[in-house]
Amino acid sequence: MQVAFVLFPGLTVLDMMGPFEVLAFVPGVETVLVAEKPGPVVSEKDSLVLQAGAGFAEVTRPDVVVVPGGPGQADQMADGPLHQWLRSVDRTATWTTSVCTGSLILAAAGLLQGRRATTHWLAKDQLPQFGVTPATERVVFDGHYVTAAGVSSGIDMALTLVGRIAGDRAAQSRQLSIEYAPEPPYDAGSPETAPVEVVADLVRRRDEILKPRAT
Repeated sequence: MQVAFVLFPGLTVLDMMGPFEVLAFVPGVETVLVAEKPGPVVSEKDSLVLQAGAGFAEVTRPDVVVVPGGPGQADQMADGPLHQWLRSVDRTATWTTSVCTGSLILAAAGLLQGRRATTHWLAKDQLPQFGVTPATERVVFDGHYVTAAGVSSGIDMALTLVGRIAGDRAAQSRQLSIEYAPEPPYDAGSPETAPVEVVADLVRRRDEILKPRAT
């Protein structure tokens, strides 16, 4: 089973690396980091660069596709090589997935129309313009599409997907292997539980958080 992780400039690394850490060590899984062209891809932090091992033309029938989000997502909304590749591989993929604002890329490519999906809470209001119904769950399944909410929820999505692919025991084994038993020091992981002033601050900084940095 081939799992393709999409890379693009300005992606949030944990969006991709959380699911990678879960899925890459499942028996029978082959992983590939894919971008428009092979080579280095700069993440949202210039100091962290990822290496795409293959270009879109080389990865034609992945079983699972994982699309991350991040500030660079805004530059991936116009139809082009990424959208064309996503539409092509989606025809044969068993699962097409996203983390955070990666679902906006899937939506802009026309893959989520008429479906339920989630994304980062700051970006949920963008889904309806693509004919997508925003969902409140942390992980949302609709057909063979699986979308995860903000950043860290990619781990939840990947564990749930392993359960579907390889069974509960395999998913539990991966969860234990990575010791995923969150005990956050603050109850501020969602806009419903975070202090009002913290939510308001992020809402004020929404464009700074969601849009690409100036170059």
